[in-house]
Order: sequence, then C-alpha cells, then structure tokens
Amino acid sequence: MSASSSAKELNVENASRGVWLVKVPKYISSRWERAPPLSEVGRLKITKGPGGKPEILFDLSDDLVAMKDAQNSSGSTSKDQPVIPKAHRFTISDISNQHLAVFSHSEDEKGNQVLAVEGNVVQKGECRPMGDNKYMALKKKTIVAARQPTKQVLQLDKAVVNYKPIAAHKADIEFEQRRKAEGKKSREDKDKVMDVLFAAFEKHQYYNIKDLERITKQPIPYLKEILKEICIYNAKNPHKNMWELKPEYRHYTASDKS
Repeated sequence: MSASSSAKELNVENASRGVWLVKVPKYISSRWERAPPLSEVGRLKITKGPGGKPEILFDLSDDLVAMKDAQNSSGSTSKDQPVIPKAHRFTISDISNQHLAVFSHSEDEKGNQVLAVEGNVVQKGECRPMGDNKYMALKKKTIVAARQPTKQVLQLDKAVVNYKPIAAHKADIEFEQRRKAEGKKSREDKDKVMDVLFAAFEKHQYYNIKDLERITKQPIPYLKEILKEICIYNAKNPHKNMWELKPEYRHYTASDKS
C-alpha cells in the first residue's frame, strides 16, 4: 500500500455484524437504486422445508413492482412493459471455505475519506424468480429486445446533403496565393549562388538550410549540392543542424569569428 493509503484509519465498529451477500436479477437492482431512501424494498420469509433445510422466500414490495422502468435513450418508457415478478426464492450456497466482508468508502462532513467495514458475510445466496407467467413474459420481452438490430435501413424520399461542396478550400487558396507571390524558384548560375552564399557567410558564420533558402531563393536540393562543396554541416551541438564555410573558404580573422 502507498504511504497515503496506509495512513488512513479503518472503521471496524460494524466488523462483527453479520450480512448476507445475495445476487439479484437486474430488474430488482435497478429498482432498488431508484427507490426512495429508507423505503421498504421487500420482505423475507424463512421457514423450514423438507429435511429441516431452511426455505427462504422473498417478496418484492408492491411499490417497486409497480415502478416503471427507467427512460430509454429516446426519453420515453415502453407502454407495453410487462410486470416484474413479485415472488422470489433464495438459493443458499456454502461459504465455509471463504471469508468475505463488506467495505464502504465515503466522505465525512469535513471532506475526509472514510473507509469502514460494514459487516462480515455470514450467508451467500442467489435471488431467483419463481418462474411464473409474469417472469416468462418478462424474459420474452428481454429476448425480443436483444434481437432487435441496433441499426436499421431507411428508404429516403430525396437525397440528403450534409455538406455543401466548394470549388476550393481555404488552405488551397492560401497556398496558391503564396506560390504566386513568391514566384517559381528557378536555378540560378552556380557561380552567382556561391557569390550570394559567400556574402551571407561574411555576415554570420552559421546558417540553417531554411535561412539559406530564403537568402538565395533556390530549390533546397540544388542548394544542398552547392553547400556540400563549400560548407560543412554540423551534426553535433552547439551548432547542430547548421552550415558553415570550409576552412579553405574562410577569410575572416579570429576577432571577426569571435
């Protein structure tokens, strides 16, 4: 555990309280979540069955049985929704080889995180409907709804155009205007380009390729061919990706270089 987690206290006041861990159908859990606080959700009836085994019956409250299903994605509820079953039976399973507990994670009035043990699981079971006509109608509706395709093909009376075509996009127009303003770059005589480069290197010792392209107004592939003859490309810091004249073409003094 992290230092922040281990520093928290664990409330164990209800650690000795026995609780049941029961798996319930989805239609019951969804209604329990929407039930008003402190309202009755159902009643348990525990009797002795054949062989002395306990028989546990659970009746869902009338209010939850009459509660309508939650609204679907379209904002409406189904008019022909079937009534959910009221009577259920608990099937108990053995947990002698397990030790289970219930924890809660909440905040107190001051906003501090509170971690507590709500009880020790003493019984584990599953809530199952009796399988009467109401349950069968509910399962039929669930199966039919699951088989409905999520996408459907519709026949249109007229073509639907979601966008309006344009002759040229904004980016294409801006590129064409910039290209016309700059003019097409044509290769100058090699000696003329070298004169421009020498004049530029008299002002600064290092240039990147973009600056040299702007100064000479030459295509980059052609410019690199000339640079490889008279310049050195620095691949390491402190002048990484910069070009400088070869020593035999330099004619500035040490003070000029500094």
